[in-house]
Amino acid sequence: MPNLPWTIRDLRHALATGVSRPSELVQQALINSNSNHHHNTYLWQDAAWTRSEAARVESYPGGDGGPFGDGRSALWGLPISVKDCFDLAGAPTSCGVKFYRHLHGNAQRDSWLVEQLRTAGAVITGKTHLHPLAYGITGENPEFGNCHQPGNPQALTGGSSSGAAASVREGSAVAAIGTDTGGSIRVPAALCGLAGYRATLGRGDWRGAAHLAQSFDTMGWLFRDLADAPLLAAPFSAINPAPVWDFTRFAFIAGTLLEDCEPAVANAFKETIRELEALGLEAHAIDPEWWRDSVEIFAAIQAWEAARLHAGHFYHFEPAIRERLEWGANITAEEIAELRRRHAEFQARMDELLAAQELILLPCAPVARLEAGANHSKTRGRLLRYTAPLSLAGAPAIAIPCAASGMQLAAPRDGDERLLQLAARIGVRRKSAAATSPAR
Repeated sequence: MPNLPWTIRDLRHALATGVSRPSELVQQALINSNSNHHHNTYLWQDAAWTRSEAARVESYPGGDGGPFGDGRSALWGLPISVKDCFDLAGAPTSCGVKFYRHLHGNAQRDSWLVEQLRTAGAVITGKTHLHPLAYGITGENPEFGNCHQPGNPQALTGGSSSGAAASVREGSAVAAIGTDTGGSIRVPAALCGLAGYRATLGRGDWRGAAHLAQSFDTMGWLFRDLADAPLLAAPFSAINPAPVWDFTRFAFIAGTLLEDCEPAVANAFKETIRELEALGLEAHAIDPEWWRDSVEIFAAIQAWEAARLHAGHFYHFEPAIRERLEWGANITAEEIAELRRRHAEFQARMDELLAAQELILLPCAPVARLEAGANHSKTRGRLLRYTAPLSLAGAPAIAIPCAASGMQLAAPRDGDERLLQLAARIGVRRKSAAATSPAR
């Protein structure tokens, strides 16, 4: 296998030109697998099955056209990991807990998302670690072990798409499927120095996938290079996507909402503002005090919906999650009706804000690192202050990797294609700047 960076474009070009083959990429991916501290990037992996998948896609006929001129999809032949809340025929789906892995046994058919990936010629390397039930943001898991960052054993990946982030970091996948309810793509992407894409709420089909809270659950990707972002539009593209045109302006969060940001994160935020301005976007500072209600609205609706999905099984889960589910089960019909009214009002205000400003920028998290072994009982609430507003909005977001943590850039609902194109522009500009900067 050639010594190539693990970026989609480079590897896909190597496949298109015959420099490499899917089976070679997959062999290296398998070698790289589970290299984190607890060797738990994957909760399910079958090397023989993955090699057979590589052989299957190698038989796809070539041709002309397509993004790489070989008549095949952008994902053809690439090693891709899938979060273990999506069914894959013949494999168990744990949702991060052993109870569900044993209760349901092996899946009888692929989830919709896995079907899309396999049809496109992606080679699935396994099913990745997640925070139990996808109901957490640190990547800690008492049953399967906490997910530490490959190459950085003192730091957690963040969650709930913990193994997704670890798989890209260790090079066992060039891109990873995750889900994002309250930050579960954005936070691990930021903490692990990766890019992330959270699709607009409602894009993709949840058949064969486990929900946590249907009002907020979204699908998406974790990957390395922002320049690759448009190649990941599928399988979440709109049936009839709107024409793509350039954004002209953005708003960045200012004021007391960012009061607990670490200095390094605050500096990275300022640098990202300058990057967007350098691309020709006009910047405006905003301080939406009404965002302070976001965690209260989000967390209660999330708990109410999760409690109904897991009714009768609460005692199988760790105490912190069990307590949230019990709280959700006790929310009354009158209370949930009022919460839904507040959610609808919040979303309408976010729609207006995004229509006026086009884009909103803020940190994915106020911290650059989650220390392994530390007490993170207060971490979820602290991080949700940054992620919940966009979850309530149902908006697409890109996680932009930075020197410290990462920034989330949100667009109006169904503005995914435009947002992915802008992410690529940021990535290309960074590469150009790196190429022209003097060697140190």
